[in-house]
Amino acid sequence: MTAHVLLYSTAVCPYCVRAERLLESKGVTGIEKIRVDLDPEQRVIMMQKTGRRTVPQIYIGDTHVGGFDDLYALDQAGRLDPLLKG
Repeated sequence: MTAHVLLYSTAVCPYCVRAERLLESKGVTGIEKIRVDLDPEQRVIMMQKTGRRTVPQIYIGDTHVGGFDDLYALDQAGRLDPLLKG
């Protein structure tokens, strides 16, 4: 059982794709994706929740991880797997 993963993204975002690939390599399936380019209201919600304008913005469970660089750094530090396990 892996934690719920929420990914705010856009259609043409290479870092969104890299984040998704990293998560999938960890066995995460069923990532909930919210496309902020298709739904401007969701971008406003994302900015209110995270204080950031850029995508991806990643949540694992209730934890705001940040963007791809933050996700990668968590993985390199060995802290991503425990977070994904909930």
